[in-house]
Amino acid sequence: MPIPQVAIIGRANVGKSTLFNKIIKKRAAIVNDTPGVTRDRMFGRAEWFGKTFIVIDTGGIDLSADNDIELQVKDQADIAIAQADAILFVGDGQQGLTPQDQEVISKVRASGKTLFVLVNKADDPKHEIMTGEFFKMGVAKTFAISAEHSLGIEGMLEELVRDFPLPDKEPEEKRKGIRLAIIGKPNAGKSSLVNKLLRTDRCIVSEIPGTTRDTLDTSIVIDDTEFILMDTAGIRRKGKTTGLLEKYSVIMALKALERCDIAVLVLDGKTGVSEQDATIAGYAYEQGRGCILAVNKCDLLEHKQKVHEAVEVMVKEKLKFLDFAPVLFISAKTGFGLKQFFPTVEQVYKEFTRRVPTGKLNDCFAQAIAKNPFTSFRGKFIKLFYATQVKNSPPTIQCFVNYPEGIHFSYRRYLINSLRKTFGFTGTPLRLKFSPRRPDS
Repeated sequence: MPIPQVAIIGRANVGKSTLFNKIIKKRAAIVNDTPGVTRDRMFGRAEWFGKTFIVIDTGGIDLSADNDIELQVKDQADIAIAQADAILFVGDGQQGLTPQDQEVISKVRASGKTLFVLVNKADDPKHEIMTGEFFKMGVAKTFAISAEHSLGIEGMLEELVRDFPLPDKEPEEKRKGIRLAIIGKPNAGKSSLVNKLLRTDRCIVSEIPGTTRDTLDTSIVIDDTEFILMDTAGIRRKGKTTGLLEKYSVIMALKALERCDIAVLVLDGKTGVSEQDATIAGYAYEQGRGCILAVNKCDLLEHKQKVHEAVEVMVKEKLKFLDFAPVLFISAKTGFGLKQFFPTVEQVYKEFTRRVPTGKLNDCFAQAIAKNPFTSFRGKFIKLFYATQVKNSPPTIQCFVNYPEGIHFSYRRYLINSLRKTFGFTGTPLRLKFSPRRPDS
């Protein structure tokens, strides 16, 4: 049986995202006093009295919207209402019932969907008159709440889940899924890429940089393999994040990198690789994530092999520390090159989670050292006793030597390159750790 979906709707800045975070019991949506912070739909899984449901946070509805962004926000809210089994309309108990509130409530009632009217910010007795205006709308399920202070939410949730089904006694085994963080500077085409991959207007797309502020997770299954796409806000360098809201967005994007398997860095094929791109790529590398470089807007370039080869050389030159990452030439707008997207992701994930037997590892190192021996350290020979892979995601190899401090970074790089030549490890960083071990231990 499908999991029930609950949409939270209402005007901007009435507390929808605060309520969303309270219901799913974690800080997933950005909360800020600036109206219009939430633009895309955000999804979260919640559980109450053993019943699971999906909560959809939406952007503030403005029925008088006349610009592109606001109209798309309204469209996203309409989609959420159409998909949901129950609607939580949030009003502002301090401002009172507005004509726009009345119109939206009437519209939802006419749809026949289960409707809850939640009068938020109702934690001060002086606002009782304003709060009472909502009850006069005649919606049976009207609750006075304070999302910020968690007042009235438990009673509302108890009523909400009353008719929701209990989960199956033997739920289907949960698929792990391959988690992808779609990262890049603002306006590189990240949301457009997600939309094209999903073949839906799942995310708002705009030419205005910084449109996506929250991190959005969307699942797609292809040939029995689940991919979880995380569209993130465009990351700006610290010096450029002057507003509090942009700083929140950077945090969201970096959190996505912390919990993803593969980072897809979207580069603007029209402008090339910038310092900002290199900074973002550095975040992904430092987090030890599998990496794919997607050069977007290739419909603006000549589709000639020589052009692509030249661009790839340029990308690898400017992002030398990601020289192991495959480069895809794509167009999020036309779909050019996307046929290879998911197969490349699967290949990188396979390498990212790969384990190499200890015997094969030591054979590889022995051949590499025989070809190019260690240099001496303080007049003494360095010896590798043995190596073993201690973890994957990313592959991490522990090397036991007599003088760990004598391993130069250039020799470390040589050993990593030897591993790549022997085993591949395409698209994944490798971690080498050197530890001391006495010869007789």
